[in-house]
Amino acid sequence: MPEEMIGTVSDFFARPVVAAIELTASLSVGDKIHIKGHTTDLELVVESMQIENAAVNEAKAGDPIGVKVSERVRKGDSVYKVT
Repeated sequence: MPEEMIGTVSDFFARPVVAAIELTASLSVGDKIHIKGHTTDLELVVESMQIENAAVNEAKAGDPIGVKVSERVRKGDSVYKVT
């Protein structure tokens, strides 16, 4: 499936398991994303996301978001939207 780069991981929090992502394109709840890095290869559907601890359904380029992930990701990992 084609993928479009939409941002990078800027931080990771172990409790709760959340990736902070700096977006370069828009993202919505329900979109499928692929996080890739040196030791990371994770695909997931965005079930919820937050901007400054407030739940949102959509985010645009430039927004710093938090997304719940199922495993560890690393700062600098690339985030792609699966289209």
